[in-house]
Amino acid sequence: MEESYVLQIKERQFSDLYLCFCGYAKCSPGHSFGPAVRPNYIIHYIVEGRGSYTVDGVKYELEAGQGFLIQPRVQTFYQADENEPWSYLWVGFDGKRAEEYLRGMGLGENTLVYRSSHGERLKQIVLNMLRHNTYTASDQFVLEGLLYSFFGTLSEDMDILAAVESNTGSLYVRKAVEFIQNNYCNPIHITDIADYVCINRSYLYTLFQKELGMSPQEYLTNYRLTQAAELLVITDISIESVALSCGYSDPLVFSKAFKAKNGITPSRYRKKEQQEQRENLKNNEVKLEGL
Repeated sequence: MEESYVLQIKERQFSDLYLCFCGYAKCSPGHSFGPAVRPNYIIHYIVEGRGSYTVDGVKYELEAGQGFLIQPRVQTFYQADENEPWSYLWVGFDGKRAEEYLRGMGLGENTLVYRSSHGERLKQIVLNMLRHNTYTASDQFVLEGLLYSFFGTLSEDMDILAAVESNTGSLYVRKAVEFIQNNYCNPIHITDIADYVCINRSYLYTLFQKELGMSPQEYLTNYRLTQAAELLVITDISIESVALSCGYSDPLVFSKAFKAKNGITPSRYRKKEQQEQRENLKNNEVKLEGL
Protein backbone atom coordinates (compact mmCIF):
# COMPACT_ATOMS: atom_id res chain seq x y z
CA MET A 1 0.00 0.00 0.00
CA GLU A 2 1.58 3.28 -1.09
CA GLU A 3 -0.19 5.79 1.14
CA SER A 4 -2.77 5.34 3.86
CA TYR A 5 -4.48 7.29 6.64
CA VAL A 6 -6.14 5.34 9.44
CA LEU A 7 -8.02 6.19 12.62
CA GLN A 8 -8.74 3.49 15.24
CA ILE A 9 -11.41 4.13 17.87
CA LYS A 10 -10.81 2.33 21.19
CA GLU A 11 -13.37 4.04 23.44
CA ARG A 12 -17.06 4.10 22.54
CA GLN A 13 -19.94 5.98 24.13
CA PHE A 14 -22.75 4.78 21.87
CA SER A 15 -24.52 1.45 21.33
CA ASP A 16 -27.04 1.67 18.45
CA LEU A 17 -24.37 2.51 15.88
CA TYR A 18 -20.75 3.44 16.50
CA LEU A 19 -17.53 3.97 14.59
CA CYS A 20 -14.75 1.39 15.07
CA PHE A 21 -12.23 2.79 12.58
CA CYS A 22 -11.98 4.57 9.27
CA GLY A 23 -9.38 5.30 6.66
CA TYR A 24 -8.32 6.30 3.18
CA ALA A 25 -5.68 4.56 1.06
CA LYS A 26 -3.99 4.77 -2.32
CA CYS A 27 -3.01 1.19 -3.08
CA SER A 28 -0.05 -0.14 -5.02
CA PRO A 29 -0.69 -2.51 -7.98
CA GLY A 30 -1.94 -5.90 -6.85
CA HIS A 31 -2.10 -4.93 -3.17
CA SER A 32 -4.48 -7.32 -1.39
CA PHE A 33 -6.02 -8.07 1.99
CA GLY A 34 -7.14 -11.50 3.14
CA PRO A 35 -8.51 -14.01 3.06
CA ALA A 36 -9.66 -12.80 6.47
CA VAL A 37 -12.65 -12.49 8.75
CA ARG A 38 -13.42 -9.17 10.39
CA PRO A 39 -15.23 -8.70 13.75
CA ASN A 40 -17.42 -5.80 12.59
CA TYR A 41 -19.01 -4.25 9.49
CA ILE A 42 -16.88 -2.34 6.99
CA ILE A 43 -18.08 -0.28 4.02
CA HIS A 44 -15.53 0.50 1.32
CA TYR A 45 -16.00 3.09 -1.41
CA ILE A 46 -13.70 3.23 -4.45
CA VAL A 47 -12.59 6.77 -5.23
CA GLU A 48 -10.29 5.94 -8.16
CA GLY A 49 -9.08 2.89 -10.07
CA ARG A 50 -10.25 -0.69 -10.09
CA GLY A 51 -10.06 -3.88 -8.06
CA SER A 52 -11.87 -7.06 -7.10
CA TYR A 53 -13.81 -8.24 -4.05
CA THR A 54 -14.37 -11.96 -3.38
CA VAL A 55 -16.82 -13.36 -0.84
CA ASP A 56 -18.44 -16.81 -0.61
CA GLY A 57 -16.92 -17.88 -3.91
CA VAL A 58 -18.31 -14.88 -5.80
CA LYS A 59 -15.86 -12.41 -7.33
CA TYR A 60 -16.94 -8.83 -8.04
CA GLU A 61 -14.92 -6.66 -10.41
CA LEU A 62 -15.37 -3.09 -9.16
CA GLU A 63 -14.36 0.41 -10.24
CA ALA A 64 -14.49 4.03 -9.12
CA GLY A 65 -17.97 5.01 -7.96
CA GLN A 66 -18.73 1.56 -6.60
CA GLY A 67 -18.23 0.05 -3.18
CA PHE A 68 -18.65 -3.10 -1.12
CA LEU A 69 -19.79 -4.22 2.31
CA ILE A 70 -17.84 -6.61 4.53
CA GLN A 71 -19.99 -8.37 7.13
CA PRO A 72 -18.80 -9.64 10.52
CA ARG A 73 -17.46 -13.19 10.67
CA VAL A 74 -17.62 -13.63 6.88
CA GLN A 75 -14.41 -14.49 5.02
CA THR A 76 -13.46 -12.00 2.31
CA PHE A 77 -10.57 -11.16 0.00
CA TYR A 78 -10.00 -7.99 -2.00
CA GLN A 79 -7.23 -6.86 -4.32
CA ALA A 80 -6.22 -3.78 -6.29
CA ASP A 81 -5.97 -4.04 -10.08
CA GLU A 82 -2.44 -4.50 -11.45
CA ASN A 83 -2.82 -1.74 -14.05
CA GLU A 84 -5.26 0.67 -12.41
CA PRO A 85 -4.89 0.12 -8.65
CA TRP A 86 -7.72 1.57 -6.65
CA SER A 87 -7.81 4.29 -4.04
CA TYR A 88 -10.59 3.73 -1.54
CA LEU A 89 -11.99 4.92 1.73
CA TRP A 90 -13.50 2.73 4.40
CA VAL A 91 -15.62 3.00 7.51
CA GLY A 92 -15.69 0.20 10.08
CA PHE A 93 -18.67 0.22 12.42
CA ASP A 94 -20.95 -1.88 14.59
CA GLY A 95 -23.84 -1.53 17.02
CA LYS A 96 -27.03 -3.28 17.97
CA ARG A 97 -28.94 -1.52 15.16
CA ALA A 98 -26.17 -1.63 12.54
CA GLU A 99 -27.70 -4.56 10.64
CA GLU A 100 -31.12 -2.87 10.71
CA TYR A 101 -29.73 0.37 9.30
CA LEU A 102 -27.87 -1.46 6.54
CA ARG A 103 -30.97 -3.42 5.64
CA GLY A 104 -32.85 -0.14 5.37
CA MET A 105 -30.37 0.93 2.68
CA GLY A 106 -30.69 -2.40 0.90
CA LEU A 107 -27.33 -3.83 1.99
CA GLY A 108 -26.71 -7.15 3.72
CA GLU A 109 -27.05 -10.89 3.11
CA ASN A 110 -26.43 -11.34 -0.64
CA THR A 111 -26.50 -7.62 -1.52
CA LEU A 112 -22.94 -6.60 -0.83
CA VAL A 113 -21.92 -4.21 -3.62
CA TYR A 114 -23.34 -0.85 -4.61
CA ARG A 115 -22.86 2.30 -6.65
CA SER A 116 -23.03 5.92 -5.42
CA SER A 117 -22.48 9.21 -7.24
CA HIS A 118 -21.59 11.07 -4.03
CA GLY A 119 -17.97 9.97 -3.85
CA GLU A 120 -16.54 13.40 -3.12
CA ARG A 121 -18.95 13.95 -0.22
CA LEU A 122 -18.18 10.51 1.21
CA LYS A 123 -14.48 11.22 0.93
CA GLN A 124 -14.80 14.54 2.73
CA ILE A 125 -16.79 12.92 5.54
CA VAL A 126 -14.06 10.30 6.08
CA LEU A 127 -11.28 12.89 5.91
CA ASN A 128 -13.17 14.91 8.49
CA MET A 129 -13.39 11.80 10.68
CA LEU A 130 -9.62 11.40 10.43
CA ARG A 131 -9.10 14.94 11.68
CA HIS A 132 -11.07 14.25 14.88
CA ASN A 133 -8.51 11.83 16.25
CA THR A 134 -8.61 12.46 19.99
CA TYR A 135 -10.59 10.62 22.66
CA THR A 136 -12.29 13.76 23.98
CA ALA A 137 -16.06 13.75 24.46
CA SER A 138 -16.32 16.43 21.80
CA ASP A 139 -14.59 14.35 19.14
CA GLN A 140 -16.63 11.27 20.07
CA PHE A 141 -19.86 13.15 19.40
CA VAL A 142 -18.50 14.63 16.18
CA LEU A 143 -17.47 11.20 14.94
CA GLU A 144 -20.89 9.77 15.77
CA GLY A 145 -22.55 12.56 13.80
CA LEU A 146 -20.19 12.04 10.86
CA LEU A 147 -20.99 8.31 10.81
CA TYR A 148 -24.69 9.08 10.47
CA SER A 149 -23.85 11.63 7.76
CA PHE A 150 -21.95 8.91 5.92
CA PHE A 151 -25.00 6.63 6.07
CA GLY A 152 -27.28 9.47 5.02
CA THR A 153 -25.12 10.34 2.02
CA LEU A 154 -24.97 6.73 0.90
CA SER A 155 -28.75 6.40 1.21
CA GLU A 156 -29.48 9.30 -1.14
CA ASP A 157 -28.81 7.54 -4.44
CA MET A 158 -27.39 4.12 -3.68
CA ASP A 159 -27.84 1.58 -6.46
CA ILE A 160 -27.48 -2.00 -5.31
CA LEU A 161 -25.52 -4.09 -7.81
CA ALA A 162 -26.72 -7.63 -8.44
CA ALA A 163 -24.38 -10.49 -7.68
CA VAL A 164 -22.65 -12.05 -10.66
CA GLU A 165 -22.47 -15.77 -11.13
CA SER A 166 -19.21 -17.27 -9.98
CA ASN A 167 -17.18 -19.42 -12.32
CA THR A 168 -15.71 -21.15 -9.30
CA GLY A 169 -17.24 -21.89 -5.95
CA SER A 170 -17.09 -25.67 -5.86
CA LEU A 171 -19.16 -26.94 -2.97
CA TYR A 172 -16.14 -28.88 -1.73
CA VAL A 173 -13.92 -25.81 -1.68
CA ARG A 174 -16.59 -23.69 -0.03
CA LYS A 175 -17.09 -26.29 2.68
CA ALA A 176 -13.33 -26.64 3.14
CA VAL A 177 -12.92 -22.87 3.46
CA GLU A 178 -15.79 -22.80 5.95
CA PHE A 179 -14.05 -25.50 8.00
CA ILE A 180 -10.79 -23.53 7.97
CA GLN A 181 -12.60 -20.35 9.00
CA ASN A 182 -14.21 -22.08 11.97
CA ASN A 183 -11.21 -24.13 13.06
CA TYR A 184 -8.01 -22.28 12.09
CA CYS A 185 -7.35 -21.55 15.78
CA ASN A 186 -7.06 -25.29 16.42
CA PRO A 187 -4.11 -27.52 15.36
CA ILE A 188 -5.93 -28.85 12.28
CA HIS A 189 -4.24 -30.61 9.36
CA ILE A 190 -5.13 -30.97 5.70
CA THR A 191 -6.35 -34.51 6.31
CA ASP A 192 -8.88 -33.09 8.80
CA ILE A 193 -10.18 -30.72 6.13
CA ALA A 194 -10.35 -33.46 3.50
CA ASP A 195 -12.16 -35.77 5.93
CA TYR A 196 -14.67 -33.04 6.74
CA VAL A 197 -15.68 -32.60 3.09
CA CYS A 198 -15.43 -36.37 2.46
CA ILE A 199 -12.82 -36.35 -0.32
CA ASN A 200 -9.17 -37.40 -0.41
CA ARG A 201 -6.24 -35.04 0.03
CA SER A 202 -5.09 -35.18 -3.56
CA TYR A 203 -8.51 -34.24 -4.95
CA LEU A 204 -8.81 -31.43 -2.41
CA TYR A 205 -5.39 -30.18 -3.55
CA THR A 206 -6.50 -30.25 -7.20
CA LEU A 207 -9.68 -28.29 -6.44
CA PHE A 208 -7.85 -25.63 -4.42
CA GLN A 209 -5.23 -25.17 -7.14
CA LYS A 210 -7.93 -24.87 -9.79
CA GLU A 211 -10.24 -22.49 -7.96
CA LEU A 212 -7.99 -20.52 -5.59
CA GLY A 213 -4.57 -20.86 -7.23
CA MET A 214 -2.93 -22.31 -4.12
CA SER A 215 -2.76 -25.53 -2.14
CA PRO A 216 -4.97 -26.17 0.91
CA GLN A 217 -1.88 -25.87 3.13
CA GLU A 218 -0.93 -22.52 1.58
CA TYR A 219 -4.48 -21.29 2.07
CA LEU A 220 -4.60 -22.42 5.71
CA THR A 221 -1.22 -20.85 6.48
CA ASN A 222 -2.09 -17.59 4.73
CA TYR A 223 -5.41 -17.41 6.56
CA ARG A 224 -3.80 -18.00 9.96
CA LEU A 225 -1.06 -15.43 9.37
CA THR A 226 -3.51 -12.82 8.11
CA GLN A 227 -5.58 -13.28 11.26
CA ALA A 228 -2.39 -13.08 13.33
CA ALA A 229 -1.41 -9.78 11.71
CA GLU A 230 -4.84 -8.41 12.57
CA LEU A 231 -4.50 -9.48 16.21
CA LEU A 232 -1.04 -7.94 16.47
CA VAL A 233 -2.45 -4.57 15.41
CA ILE A 234 -5.77 -4.43 17.25
CA THR A 235 -4.80 -6.16 20.53
CA ASP A 236 -2.01 -6.01 23.10
CA ILE A 237 -1.91 -9.76 23.82
CA SER A 238 1.46 -11.50 23.86
CA ILE A 239 3.08 -13.03 20.76
CA GLU A 240 2.61 -16.46 22.34
CA SER A 241 -1.12 -15.79 22.75
CA VAL A 242 -1.41 -14.59 19.17
CA ALA A 243 0.30 -17.78 18.00
CA LEU A 244 -2.07 -19.99 20.03
CA SER A 245 -5.08 -18.01 18.84
CA CYS A 246 -4.11 -18.76 15.25
CA GLY A 247 -3.40 -22.48 15.56
CA TYR A 248 0.32 -22.44 16.36
CA SER A 249 1.30 -24.34 19.50
CA ASP A 250 4.96 -23.36 19.08
CA PRO A 251 5.64 -19.58 19.10
CA LEU A 252 8.98 -20.13 17.32
CA VAL A 253 7.30 -21.94 14.43
CA PHE A 254 4.73 -19.14 14.28
CA SER A 255 7.40 -16.43 14.25
CA LYS A 256 9.30 -18.19 11.47
CA ALA A 257 6.16 -18.56 9.33
CA PHE A 258 5.11 -14.96 10.00
CA LYS A 259 8.54 -13.64 8.99
CA ALA A 260 8.52 -15.75 5.83
CA LYS A 261 5.20 -14.15 4.79
CA ASN A 262 5.71 -10.57 5.98
CA GLY A 263 9.48 -10.14 5.93
CA ILE A 264 9.70 -9.21 9.63
CA THR A 265 9.06 -10.89 12.98
CA PRO A 266 5.68 -10.54 14.75
CA SER A 267 7.13 -8.24 17.43
CA ARG A 268 8.77 -5.96 14.86
CA TYR A 269 5.55 -5.98 12.80
CA ARG A 270 3.56 -4.84 15.85
CA LYS A 271 6.04 -2.08 16.67
CA LYS A 272 6.11 -0.95 13.03
CA GLU A 273 2.31 -0.79 12.77
CA GLN A 274 1.97 1.01 16.11
CA GLN A 275 4.65 3.51 15.09
CA GLU A 276 2.94 4.10 11.74
CA GLN A 277 -0.38 4.69 13.51
CA ARG A 278 1.24 7.25 15.83
CA GLU A 279 2.91 8.98 12.90
CA ASN A 280 -0.34 8.98 10.94
CA LEU A 281 -2.14 10.70 13.79
CA LYS A 282 0.55 13.39 13.90
CA ASN A 283 0.85 13.89 10.16
CA ASN A 284 -2.73 13.42 8.95
CA GLU A 285 -3.79 16.98 9.72
CA VAL A 286 -1.28 18.40 7.26
CA LYS A 287 -1.41 15.68 4.61
CA LEU A 288 -5.19 15.45 4.39
CA GLU A 289 -5.46 19.05 3.26
CA GLY A 290 -3.90 18.06 -0.06
CA LEU A 291 -6.34 15.21 -0.83
